[in-house]
Amino acid sequence: MTPEQPINTVRFTNQGRIIVPLHLRKKFHIVAGTRAVIEATTDGILIKPITRSYIAGLRGSLKRNPNEKSFTERWSTHKREELRLEDRS
Repeated sequence: MTPEQPINTVRFTNQGRIIVPLHLRKKFHIVAGTRAVIEATTDGILIKPITRSYIAGLRGSLKRNPNEKSFTERWSTHKREELRLEDRS
């Protein structure tokens, strides 16, 4: 955390809910119903909102190499091999 970033504190309710400060909701495009991923880290709890910009940032991260078979082709090959091995038993 850099010196110019404000430190925000929140309180947990009995149900484990928190209210994210308005300036952070605006900054990260969080609106009512926005889902989030929550992770336990060595530093504590990390909450990542799943927004359109978050999803857009993931686009292309699972692209395959041009030489690779598609997932459907690989799955089909895998299932054929699985059936072949079962028939041998």
